Amino acid sequence: MSLVSDIQNRDGSFAQTAAVPGLSAGDARDFWQLLKPRVMSLVIFTALVGMLLAPEGMNPVLGFASLLAIAVGAGASGALNMWWDADIDAVMSRTAKRPIPAGRVAPGEALAFGLVLSVGSVLFLGIVANWFAAAFLAFTIFFYVVVYSMWLKRWTAQNIVIGGAAGAFPPMVGYAAATGSVSIESFVLFGLIFLWTPPHFWALALVKSADYERAGVPMLPVVAGESATRLQILLYTLVLAPFAVLPVFMGFGGLAYLVVSVVTGGIMIRDAVGVYRIREGAEANRAAMRLFGFSILYLFLLFAVLLAELLLPLPGAGTVLRVMGL
Repeated sequence: MSLVSDIQNRDGSFAQTAAVPGLSAGDARDFWQLLKPRVMSLVIFTALVGMLLAPEGMNPVLGFASLLAIAVGAGASGALNMWWDADIDAVMSRTAKRPIPAGRVAPGEALAFGLVLSVGSVLFLGIVANWFAAAFLAFTIFFYVVVYSMWLKRWTAQNIVIGGAAGAFPPMVGYAAATGSVSIESFVLFGLIFLWTPPHFWALALVKSADYERAGVPMLPVVAGESATRLQILLYTLVLAPFAVLPVFMGFGGLAYLVVSVVTGGIMIRDAVGVYRIREGAEANRAAMRLFGFSILYLFLLFAVLLAELLLPLPGAGTVLRVMGL
């Protein structure tokens, strides 16, 4: 057996490296990529809002430690997802350069990495916060890895709809870390992310449908066709935009949130209508990517304003409702 193998570099080229049994050529950056840092940053952000939404304050040190545990749990989910989906990632242009399909991290290493981080994050959250939050984090990891990655993703075109719950749980986990329970307000934040997920991912799936078809993943454009997907994107967006205003009427969204949610919700609807109407040529892909890109900004702005209103003396929901005569 040769002790020399080809390892794909980040630029797509190949270099020969010594193949040591049981070890990979990966470095710290590769293991960092396994954590899906962009997803992890969104988890931290939304969990922080859920934590600060709790009526009773949380010790800042324990709050920081809890966020760290939630972030590590999210990263562990990403690593386990990449381990399971390595075969899919290898045939998709968007993911072929990830550490496992590119040969920089061995599958066994990614599995061990994800499992250790999963167990460590749950135990750590239980110690620094409470065991209800720890159990919720464990369930979130299980839902993302087993229910979504191992089952739904390869089985049904509704994979993103049902599996999107995993990405919507962090605000509830953050709230649970602060209180040991959940509330209707944390459910509203869950609902906001849950409704946001399908139009966000399906917009990208429209552009990358050939990749998903080649990988055998039953994404909605592959199974139901582009027309049905465009309609579903529009319908979900029409529900999402008014739902996003609900925090104002629930008492935890203020004047700034009302303005931002209405304006950005209108832009989301405009872009979703564009995706529905423009169906051919390069302009159709541009319309889909425009919605995909703005949807990221949309969710960020909503949670950023909520965070600002929780931390700063801005006009609250009571002021808004009095002005509206409610």
